[in-house]
Amino acid sequence: MSPLCSNNNPYASFGATLARDEEQNLWSTPHDVTHTEADDDRVLYNMIVGRSQLDKDSEEWQKLNYDIYTLRQTRKEVRSRWKHILEDLGFQKEADSLLSVTKLSIVSDSQNMSKARDILLKLSEETNIFPTSWELSERYLFVVDRLIALDAADEFFKLASVVYPKRASMERVDEKYAPVMTP
Repeated sequence: MSPLCSNNNPYASFGATLARDEEQNLWSTPHDVTHTEADDDRVLYNMIVGRSQLDKDSEEWQKLNYDIYTLRQTRKEVRSRWKHILEDLGFQKEADSLLSVTKLSIVSDSQNMSKARDILLKLSEETNIFPTSWELSERYLFVVDRLIALDAADEFFKLASVVYPKRASMERVDEKYAPVMTP
């Protein structure tokens, strides 16, 4: 005699799979198996693995959980800043694809890599598009390379300098990019 309800439902574990995928999602694209290829992704992955081996009630687990959350939020903020600048440059429809980097991503022109590194370093030193403690990510090297290929890298830097200036005496600028002076 067979049961009226079968446990062979292929969708029964769907929610658990999504939760597990979200837990492993290190950057911004769920179900992306390529996300652990970069060093910064590997650091986050190792933190997640380390946390999974700890007792959930322990102080170490709570600290690691906070560090993972903080790192993810920082990454989201940096990505949001880049997306904001790209959209302001007219790449509204292309912003997400320009920011998408996987192990399958390639450099558009190897001769541009030196220029891309210089621009990325300049962005980190002369703007606040990256947080102070941020280690430069290989991911954004690919993005800058794409901007060079589109002849938009210099404009990106100029706008990032206005929107996210490095000067300590200035607060974040308003929507019209006018500096807000502190008293």
